[in-house]
Amino acid sequence: MWTPQYPDHRPSTNKRLEAVDHGIVLRHGDGPGRCDVYGARDVWVWENDGSYYMHYDAAGDTGWLCALATSPDGIHWTKHGAVLQLGVPGSEDSKSASYGVTFLEAETWHMFYLGTPNTSPPPARVPAFPYLTMKARATSPKGPWVKQPEVVPFRPQSGTYYEDTSSPGQIVAQADEYLQFFSTSVTVQGTIKRTLAIARTSDLNGAWQVDPAPIVSIEEQIENSSLYFEASLQTWFLFTNHIGLEASPQDSNDPNGTHGEYTDAIWVYWSQDLNHWNVDHKAVVLDRNNCRWSPKVVGLPSVLRIGDRLAIYYDGLAQNDTNHVERDVGLAWLDLPLRVPDA
Repeated sequence: MWTPQYPDHRPSTNKRLEAVDHGIVLRHGDGPGRCDVYGARDVWVWENDGSYYMHYDAAGDTGWLCALATSPDGIHWTKHGAVLQLGVPGSEDSKSASYGVTFLEAETWHMFYLGTPNTSPPPARVPAFPYLTMKARATSPKGPWVKQPEVVPFRPQSGTYYEDTSSPGQIVAQADEYLQFFSTSVTVQGTIKRTLAIARTSDLNGAWQVDPAPIVSIEEQIENSSLYFEASLQTWFLFTNHIGLEASPQDSNDPNGTHGEYTDAIWVYWSQDLNHWNVDHKAVVLDRNNCRWSPKVVGLPSVLRIGDRLAIYYDGLAQNDTNHVERDVGLAWLDLPLRVPDA
């Protein structure tokens, strides 16, 4: 069994909440207009009126854009192409408009998506910092989506734990406010530190207030959020992407080891209180030990209940590599009700 050995000694866990992998359910390369010719990853999946919808990052000829696929069963997907386009030159989403997280309020669909004015060189055009949370709206889960550049939910702030990144995550309605579990990052002595934090608002078309501290330490090296409430335990399970490391920090060409970072596992944290999380209450859900097709990469999770199981969508790479391109979307399952893992 593979046991990760991180050269910088970033936190790990010996607990497991073992998912059963189904394999690939959406392959890159054949999307309308060559929208995903270079890859498909970073999924957000939801259900509405008995149909399933997937937003995924489609890496096409002009950049990474949020694309739509639909399914009657959560397994067989039909692609519909990009639902967002790049912003005008110089705008905050001029190089990527991707990772579209949705939330239904009354008759309005809200999308919080990732925008950035920076990418790697073509043809890959991988989004680069800063990752920004931007807003769009629609009257249908299929769109069309209308961007709302006048709405600025929150932005990276100098001198904080979200100095480099403040990108979107799952939204939960609680009492008289909305909580968004967004991704953060800050560079500390040349090393990127990542975690999750809560932003709050009472108006989805207004500004959000960011909590003064993240939900767990920046040492956890996690990003992106998808939550499930297990009613039988009155417990929230937060699924997130762990960033692993293989390069040596002593490598003269990579003194901080960051060139060897990649998404190596899906972790889950659990808590009965959305506002309080314990770093010891975490477990591995999916990694190379139980993923059937991706020997290294296990990317961003999106979870939802389908029947009596919890579906976990993620991206991977069917190569012994950690490239950001040429990825596909996979599916794994957890039986319900969920349980709190043992060591």
